Amino acid sequence: MRTPVSGEVHVTYWQLYVESGPGGAVPGVADAFAGQTVGLCGAAVPGALHLTTGLHSGRVGFTVEIHDEPPALDPVWEDVVEVSFRPVSGRTHLEQWAGTASWPLDLAMTDHRVRYCARGMDAGRDLDTRSDEDPQVDSYLLQFWPAPPAPDRVIRQTSRSAARDHEYARRLPPPPTPEERAEAERLAREAEERAAEERRLHREAWQWGGRLPSEELRALGVHTWSLLRFDPDLVHTLGAATAGTRRGVALLAARRACETAGLTNVPWVAEALTAAEEGAPLPPPFHYSTLMAETLRSDPRVPERSVRGAVPPERPPYEPLASPAEPGWRWIPAEGSDTPEEPEPSQPSPVAGPARQGLGKYLGKLVPPPPQPQSGVGRGTAPPSEMPQSGTLIPAAPKTAYAVGVLEVVDSTPDRPRGRISQPHFASPALPAAVHPDPLRAALDAVCAAVETYGEHYPELLAEIRAFCAAADEPGNEPGERP
Repeated sequence: MRTPVSGEVHVTYWQLYVESGPGGAVPGVADAFAGQTVGLCGAAVPGALHLTTGLHSGRVGFTVEIHDEPPALDPVWEDVVEVSFRPVSGRTHLEQWAGTASWPLDLAMTDHRVRYCARGMDAGRDLDTRSDEDPQVDSYLLQFWPAPPAPDRVIRQTSRSAARDHEYARRLPPPPTPEERAEAERLAREAEERAAEERRLHREAWQWGGRLPSEELRALGVHTWSLLRFDPDLVHTLGAATAGTRRGVALLAARRACETAGLTNVPWVAEALTAAEEGAPLPPPFHYSTLMAETLRSDPRVPERSVRGAVPPERPPYEPLASPAEPGWRWIPAEGSDTPEEPEPSQPSPVAGPARQGLGKYLGKLVPPPPQPQSGVGRGTAPPSEMPQSGTLIPAAPKTAYAVGVLEVVDSTPDRPRGRISQPHFASPALPAAVHPDPLRAALDAVCAAVETYGEHYPELLAEIRAFCAAADEPGNEPGERP
């Protein structure tokens, strides 16, 4: 015989558990005793036991014995039941409520008979909560030995508490069949997969300014990040534009960047602008980043212009999507939205809310119910956290290498004032960006370079780019034709 547990253990809500499943999950009371004729020891869920005590909270005497054959029954025990049990893994533990402590039992993965013995249950129920000064009033013995499955049975019943527990178990419906359990698990998995996908899409829509991106935009990844922080609506506008409009935007952004940096009077820059607008290859030094950087440093005709760096507008932190199964949550739509305050069971569309320049569309938010006091029995969990998950729109500031050097496209601390930047050095990447073979990437990267070149004055640039796109969509305008 082995005795892996001997002494006192702490009970909460009259409960202890034996668990052997992955993750340490334990069954609820109704599931554990479903279909049984005995209370006290619930074994209806494979791989788990739900043990009931008389004491509500505090320490009780508790012993676990592992035998090779059925042990003799000591007459000292007042209430005794037997059930069958088979571990579902090689890791079986006695566990306190909420996993606050556990003891390994080292049971083999074979069929066992379990005898659960109790003494002083009524005294424990009357005491309810035992303090450190109170003497021990109830104690328990849990015995295991190898045996084939057999019906559960009451060996001895003495206390009122045990009688009530037996009656409760007998009123419960039978447990689901293995086929019914498998089907319920399949449906639960599918529901969780759908919920996970909804949460993923909801967060992605937030990252993209309030709407989901096209596959073309999503595939460009890093080339969208910087402009998303400044004007997500413009990113989506470019994603839906024609190739001609995209190329026109790229060339306009490159020219404006060079103009504001004072480079249009530098001959080799002016020549490159003309070549880009005529669709010709860019001349040297735009072919090599090191040569470009050296030329910018050494040519005295390059002006020394600087501006305070561009800082993107602030945006609300991410509000995670609540599960539709969580009762009491209310959807508060954005002001001016047509979204009803009480949505249908399907979650509100991620594009709900009024448009705001440079910030995409505000979604509104889901508001949780006020916390309720915990009550009842069962392995409790804390109320849902009301702390919203928050974070920056994009990962920590990456750097994108262009043919003419390295351009920092992301400032991961937008609320911090940026220092002054050299406009010629930020403008020069706009030219090779504008002639990239992919018109969408060309537009995004060129506008990004121009935004950085404009610095704190970038709203003027974005207003002109948006007007260009709107004019290109008007009837009679060729795609990409400059208004």
